[in-house]
Amino acid sequence: MTLERDALIVENQSLKAQLSADSTTSSQPPSTDKPWKPLSERVKTGRPSGGQPGHIGKTLEMSAHPDTVIVLPVTGQCACGQAWDEVPVQDRLARQVHDLPETRLHVTEYLAEVKICPCCTVRQQAPFPASVPGQVQYGPHVHALSTLLNVVHFIPLARTAEIISTLYGSAPSDGTILLNLNVAAERLKDFEAQVKVALLAEPILYADETGSKVNGKLHWLHILTCTSYTLYGHHRSRGYDALVAMGVLPDYRGTLMHDAWRTYLSLPMDHALCNAHLLRELRGLHEFFQQEWAGELRSALQLVYHLKKSSTLTAIGVEAFKTHFDTLVAAGLETNPAMERRAGQRGRVKQSRARNVALRCQRYKREMLRFLDDDRMPFDNNLAEQEIRMMCGKRKISGGFRSELGGEVFCRIRSYVATLQKQGMNVWDGLVSIFADNVLLPIFLI
Repeated sequence: MTLERDALIVENQSLKAQLSADSTTSSQPPSTDKPWKPLSERVKTGRPSGGQPGHIGKTLEMSAHPDTVIVLPVTGQCACGQAWDEVPVQDRLARQVHDLPETRLHVTEYLAEVKICPCCTVRQQAPFPASVPGQVQYGPHVHALSTLLNVVHFIPLARTAEIISTLYGSAPSDGTILLNLNVAAERLKDFEAQVKVALLAEPILYADETGSKVNGKLHWLHILTCTSYTLYGHHRSRGYDALVAMGVLPDYRGTLMHDAWRTYLSLPMDHALCNAHLLRELRGLHEFFQQEWAGELRSALQLVYHLKKSSTLTAIGVEAFKTHFDTLVAAGLETNPAMERRAGQRGRVKQSRARNVALRCQRYKREMLRFLDDDRMPFDNNLAEQEIRMMCGKRKISGGFRSELGGEVFCRIRSYVATLQKQGMNVWDGLVSIFADNVLLPIFLI
């Protein structure tokens, strides 16, 4: 009876924690939080909000080369009766209005000459450019704009066409836009292959995944990223099959930063675990289960992070923290002893959430604290999480995909756009280059 009672107590605590959990105490996304704003992990600095002293502001500046100049003359006459038309101009004061020009589609017509030889009556026609295959078609800038709106800004197909029609008086159909996306994905195959090779050579990669719908069914969008390149993948699996399909991690031998997903941990490489996830779990244990060791470990981890960030952490301080880390984890294991197997129970015995977190800290201490020993390693996996967060925006704005191919096409184009942005290259020029069939490639340092 004692074992059954303890099991029920643990289960009751777990259910209460699930009901009370939010993005600050678990790995749940912020979109699942209650209406109130969750507390942030950031430490208050005491500085006022807004621009800080020394911040370089931005303002709309006068143009040295205006497109149109309108002179406003002084007319009429002065109160004394002098006509202003007869008075020379002493000075001019300028004001400028920066506005959009009137827009419409620019139509270029190609006239191919046709000649007939007077000797042999052979008919000869001048060839049309390769970029003009049909009698009437949209140009690369229209295709680039539809791709920019749909893939980069997540605007649905119908609204993409509506925006272009509103601005320019004509717009491609939904089918034409989809065809544009497929053409772009086909022309970016070489880019994707080069990105995969470049990622294999990176010393540190960041990985994450999130749910994505295809015809209402759950699929997964995966990301592999670093400071110079980004690769997205779309697959029906969250696990190893998806990583194989992306073609990078099974052969990667650097250090992978992630959130302790077991599929990543099974790969033969060095690992670094996201401490932002750990902080949220420790906070949940402290608030919902009154686990004092978890609260102390959370505070100590935050302190050592800020010391490391401010370059005031010494080697002695690092060793002292690691010893304190071991002590607190041992206290967590002692506070939460292993659950014993009940009579007739089969399979692995389910342990409490607190014990599982303590066991993970014990087993993966080196991976969690790698940021203390390697200055290249960050404290968390924010690089991957920030870049995959856009998928949540896409789900809300334009929903899921109609087919698996649609997800793959989206990911390839999005990989290209994200990589250009990281390298400071112009996304618009890149998209136009795709449809001009002369793809602007980023820099690959391999």
